[in-house]
Amino acid sequence: MSITRTLNDTNTVAPPTTNAPRTVWTLVLASLGVFMTALDTLVVANSLPALRHSLHASLGDLEWTVNAYNLAFAVALLTGAALGDRYGRKRMYCIGLLGFTCASAAAASSPTVGTLIAARGAQGLAAAIVMPMTLTLISEAFPAEKRGAAIGLWGGITGLAVALGPVVGGAIVGGISWHWIFWLNVPIGIVLIPLSIARLTESHGPRSQLDIVGLLLAGAGLSGITWGLIRSSSIGWARPETITSLVLGVALVAAFLQWERRTATPMLSAGLFRSRAFNAANGVSFFMYASLFGVLFLMMQFLQTALGYSPLQAGLRTLPWTGAPMIVAPLAGALADRIGNRPLLLAGLTLQACGLGWVAAIAAPGMDYTWLAVALGVAGAGISMCFPTVANAVVGSVQPAEIGIASGTNSSLREIGGVFGVAILSSVFAHPGVFASASAFVDHFQTAVWVGAAFSALGIPVAAALPGRRRGTPTPHRTEESVVDPVLF
Repeated sequence: MSITRTLNDTNTVAPPTTNAPRTVWTLVLASLGVFMTALDTLVVANSLPALRHSLHASLGDLEWTVNAYNLAFAVALLTGAALGDRYGRKRMYCIGLLGFTCASAAAASSPTVGTLIAARGAQGLAAAIVMPMTLTLISEAFPAEKRGAAIGLWGGITGLAVALGPVVGGAIVGGISWHWIFWLNVPIGIVLIPLSIARLTESHGPRSQLDIVGLLLAGAGLSGITWGLIRSSSIGWARPETITSLVLGVALVAAFLQWERRTATPMLSAGLFRSRAFNAANGVSFFMYASLFGVLFLMMQFLQTALGYSPLQAGLRTLPWTGAPMIVAPLAGALADRIGNRPLLLAGLTLQACGLGWVAAIAAPGMDYTWLAVALGVAGAGISMCFPTVANAVVGSVQPAEIGIASGTNSSLREIGGVFGVAILSSVFAHPGVFASASAFVDHFQTAVWVGAAFSALGIPVAAALPGRRRGTPTPHRTEESVVDPVLF
């Protein structure tokens, strides 16, 4: 869930030194920051049943505890990177850590679900500052010949946080209480902030003007659409509130796109969307993450509500799905260099659609876990094929000077896809009495997961539109000047 700026931007500051203590401190501090924010992407998913009982939350409330974070993160992502370039990366990293720590404390002490949702939104805004700063700090601190290894370690730590999110969340919720999934961030932040002030070196990028109008239009428009989708599950699609929210949201997003074409300092480059390859890669990201986030939102509740697992047991049982990228994604990335991105994207989306369809077909109250694990493993292999190849496709579709904004745009669109997936699948799932019994839950869970599988299937023709690799033409490699965010979720 983060972006990079074009690493050529680091040429605007003094070349990085080879000071070993400085580079070690930068890598450690930046990696801990990205670990903390990445962990919070999925750590909440396993606490949803506990939140429903503790705070008397409705299904719509649970959606907002997930979507408030993702939506704020998606909208502020491009601006977060620009803030570091303009006001200093070290300064903004420390400010982001402070904001994330305070928002985590507010979430942990939330007396109502409304307070928790507001705190989650604040966490997302702070994470949108922290995430891009971690990579730019590492890129500036390391010389070119060592930068790739440092960024690889950064990406591995991020992926580890994502895979551990449901497990850590389950262990904390089952062993202590849901409050501690947020309290956990506070001591980490308290240690990281003074160390970052003392040990990190300041750097700046191009000091372009911030696109505040674009930020406000995008935030208001996407929030309106999300509000309408979530409210439709409780009050219906035909109610004036739902229709008004959706229409107003779409109008504001249209105004945002128009503004981005006119302003001299756009946060979203409209010219990128003239590329068929760029559009196809972003379409794949949108549908893949809509499927992934939407099904995951319901899966954690299915494992606990319908199958009776504890939060920790539920988290461990998602590992064939969420942990698969740690093993398969590096292999898929290497294979893409030989056969191109399109075959792997087509295969990956097909496997995810088949795996989720398999889950929908066999889901039953009290079912044995064995076949569910196999189905989740198929879906996990699918997403593992897509993660590195989408990144390669984005990098290969633009000029080197546009890589930073292209990867940021892709990161934002995938988060928006996740927000829409949660909202739409929850709307399909929501019915009176859906939590009354395991059988009632499973009936509607199956229908919603079929929709999630359909989202993956919709991505297949989009992936087919990706230009094929001409014989004899190598697949673009990610170099230190063309790194995109490896965050998995």
